[in-house]
Amino acid sequence: QVRLVESGGGLVQAGGSLRLSCAASLRSFSWYAMAWFRQAPGKEREFVAAISWSGGSTDYAGSVQGRFTISRDNAENTVYLQMNSLKPEDTAVYYCAAHLSRSTILKLVQDDYDYWGQGTQVTVSS
Repeated sequence: QVRLVESGGGLVQAGGSLRLSCAASLRSFSWYAMAWFRQAPGKEREFVAAISWSGGSTDYAGSVQGRFTISRDNAENTVYLQMNSLKPEDTAVYYCAAHLSRSTILKLVQDDYDYWGQGTQVTVSS
């Protein structure tokens, strides 16, 4: 059974940092592109960042470019999201997602992703 388990969320002041982790029980983790999405109250789920199977390609939403960094450790079946200079508008539930792909072309649409975690809450106070 495939499971994606996010951790690392919490409450932080504006300007602070958090690092999210997503542990995957995928049999061949390195065959999957991984991504982070988020959903704020009353809003649609939106793309945050994606990383290719090897880690060689990454992509970011414009709103987080330069502040967030996605990375992965294929030996540990884990993907990370380092979030710096957090803003109140970053407050959301953050979801990890997996897409079976060995392409360097990254998917930015949630419908393209096969597996999802349960989410972790990030709250940024002003």
